[in-house]
Amino acid sequence: MSLSEHVRDIALKATPPSGTPMTLHLSLILDPVEGPTLVDTGFPGMLELLRAALQAEGVALGDVRRVLVTHHDLDHIGLLPDVVRESGAQVWASAAEVPFVQGEQAPQKRPGTPPLSGLPDIRVSRVLGDGEVLPLAGGVRVLATPGHTVGHTSFLVEQDGVLITGDALTSEDGTLNSFNPQFTPDQSLARQSVRRLAEHSGAVRVIQTYHGGSVSEDAAGQLRRVAGER
Repeated sequence: MSLSEHVRDIALKATPPSGTPMTLHLSLILDPVEGPTLVDTGFPGMLELLRAALQAEGVALGDVRRVLVTHHDLDHIGLLPDVVRESGAQVWASAAEVPFVQGEQAPQKRPGTPPLSGLPDIRVSRVLGDGEVLPLAGGVRVLATPGHTVGHTSFLVEQDGVLITGDALTSEDGTLNSFNPQFTPDQSLARQSVRRLAEHSGAVRVIQTYHGGSVSEDAAGQLRRVAGER
């Protein structure tokens, strides 16, 4: 589904290990020069679903040039090894997420478990710095939004006004909500991150959340509302 000139919502229906069906909302950023960029990848085992969803947008999986990682939870990077193997895509992530993404450290929320299988073959090609503007789609601003994980990152596609929040925010039927406290270890820091996102509300026309999808009706106002909640 098109969110703007350069951004597409890649919705994948998943049944995770918990057994509760959910829909994941990946983002696809299109750039005629730099090629397609995927934001997160979904659970392991979803390769054919992803392939079909990309094809519906006119993009072959093998054409994906890079993956921007919001954070290392399984539903966000579980499919990363398969995507990289098939496409040769670069992986871009924040410094705090690198050891998790590269399989050097056990997941933050599952410290007693081994790193995800396949991740030791992953290498982060570019470490993302807070506030930098990536040369994609007219400029994609990197926004550090820790709390859900130590290095959680959001992305603002500035020319289009699309804010990609990962799990820093959630939504339901077009209504924006805050993060899910059940899966957010540092809620105080996460609230600060939401307020930080709201500082950019003047540039926001659409908000894309990983769980819940897009928010377009008064997106900026909804963002300010959620940021003001305690």
